[in-house]
Amino acid sequence: MSKNRKPIISTFSAQFTSTISVALVLLVLGVVVLMGVAARNVVRDIRQNLGFDVVLWCDADQATIDRYNATLDTASYVASYEYVSIDNAIDEWSEMTGEDLRELGDEEIFGPTFRIKVNENYANNDSIKALTESFAAASEVDEVIAHTNMIDDINHNTRSIILVLSVVAMALLLISFVLINNTIRLTIYARRFTIHTMKLVGATPAFIRKPFVCASMLQGFIAGLIAAAVLASLLFYSNTVDPTVSEIITWRDAAIVLGGTVIGGVIICLLAALLATNKYLRLDYDDMFN
Repeated sequence: MSKNRKPIISTFSAQFTSTISVALVLLVLGVVVLMGVAARNVVRDIRQNLGFDVVLWCDADQATIDRYNATLDTASYVASYEYVSIDNAIDEWSEMTGEDLRELGDEEIFGPTFRIKVNENYANNDSIKALTESFAAASEVDEVIAHTNMIDDINHNTRSIILVLSVVAMALLLISFVLINNTIRLTIYARRFTIHTMKLVGATPAFIRKPFVCASMLQGFIAGLIAAAVLASLLFYSNTVDPTVSEIITWRDAAIVLGGTVIGGVIICLLAALLATNKYLRLDYDDMFN
């Protein structure tokens, strides 16, 4: 009995080690993808905080203010906006400087202001310039204030971040495939003589491939579930430490990444199994020893 158990235990140990190895590779890849998602969301939030201020003349009437409110409520380029009345502007100035402009008689230094934040698609100099020029041309507008230098810096940094993360993700994807391919190949290598024996008794290539491919896909599925479970645990723990993490990486984004980890594990293991079995299907008996 003990002699028969040894091959079973050895096979189970090899499969377990192989599955954990695949899971670790998928875990690293999943962490990098989540970092990319977090970076994308942070950049999107920053870009949606960009925009410009439209300052009306201090004698603008309520009808003009209502018209601007109605226009901005339906404008496609507006992510959000805030109306700051003259009184509110004076109060903000008093809080920052400690000066009471009402006592000084300088209330007219401020005009009604609309602080506009544009959608992400409009967060570039060309779009901002076109919008500010259209507002500045209106007779009731005193001035339009845009922060174009900040936009240039953010867009430049965004492109750099996206480029770096894309290169890292592609490199890790390639490394992941190579490592998982080697792991699956070693597993199938141990059963290469079984493949040869099946060929000798007349089994078709599709029939020979099927158990190896199915076993590898199951292994990839289990490895993906392990990696996804670890990633979910890390996210949950991060949210308990810092609740803002859930704003950077939403559970919807996390679900897509976790599901992609499982699917990716199945697909990569499937491809690796096909490559490995096809290799040994082409080999002669003498080549099996190399």
